[in-house]
Amino acid sequence: MKKSVEILGLPVISITEGRELGMSKTLLIDARNGLVAAITIEDEEWYRGVKLIPYESVIAIGDDAVTVTNSENILQLEAAGDYMALMEDNIRVIGTKAITKSGTIQGNITELYIGDDGKIEKCEITAPDGTTSDVTSDQISIFGKQVTVIDPNGAGEKKTKPVSAPTPAAPKEEPKVEAPAEEPKAEEKAEKPVQEAPKAEEKPAEAPKAEAVPEPKQAEPAKEAPKAAPAKAADPKQAAADKATEERHRRFLLGKKAARTIKMDNGIVIVEAGADITEEVLQKAKLANKFIELSMNVQ
Repeated sequence: MKKSVEILGLPVISITEGRELGMSKTLLIDARNGLVAAITIEDEEWYRGVKLIPYESVIAIGDDAVTVTNSENILQLEAAGDYMALMEDNIRVIGTKAITKSGTIQGNITELYIGDDGKIEKCEITAPDGTTSDVTSDQISIFGKQVTVIDPNGAGEKKTKPVSAPTPAAPKEEPKVEAPAEEPKAEEKAEKPVQEAPKAEEKPAEAPKAEAVPEPKQAEPAKEAPKAAPAKAADPKQAAADKATEERHRRFLLGKKAARTIKMDNGIVIVEAGADITEEVLQKAKLANKFIELSMNVQ
């Protein structure tokens, strides 16, 4: 079982290719099933949009790195429709208010504990007086955008059922008797990456680099334009796909609000928390290499 802080910020390593594929950035939460569906990553090609690793494709999460089999385990968001819906839901859990069904606020969720299968095993709650306590997944009714609803009696009810189970030798069947709705959902989750993984081959090559570099650095020399032309003519479908991807991502962000203040490396504010994301904000974020950070912090 890992804390979220022990997962984020680690390099992602391909064990068959022997190279670093990027850095883990955020956890993509499947609120309905109470689990981590994927880990989003950031690499040198951040301008091509959000990339993610289905949690089932993760081999291990160690102290120093997250390991996967190879780069084909990484999916672009536009090629994985199921994950796009989760991105739009933008459920973070951490930072939400923990409130009981009777309407009593217990505090704020400050940490998540993730099992090896991606299930959220428990949450840490920090009360207004600074004290902390844990609430298990059995006691959580709903993971919401602003509020996490808990039922303090939930764990007690589910503890009595395994004790009365006649066959202790089959532990995996007991949760199915208690909460039949949860187990099938976990299976559905397991099936998704198997179906979507092949789409990873659709990710474009490195054609966008030819567009991104000439824009800011080689706008003045007229002689450089012919060099970029062969790359576009060589594969017009790739260029069109990249342009469409960028346009979809731009439309996804336009009109949304920033969840927190995004700044350039020199401290200049790109967008204030709560402000609308406009074309000007997107342009500033792209030039300042903050496009991915902006994408991860919208509401």
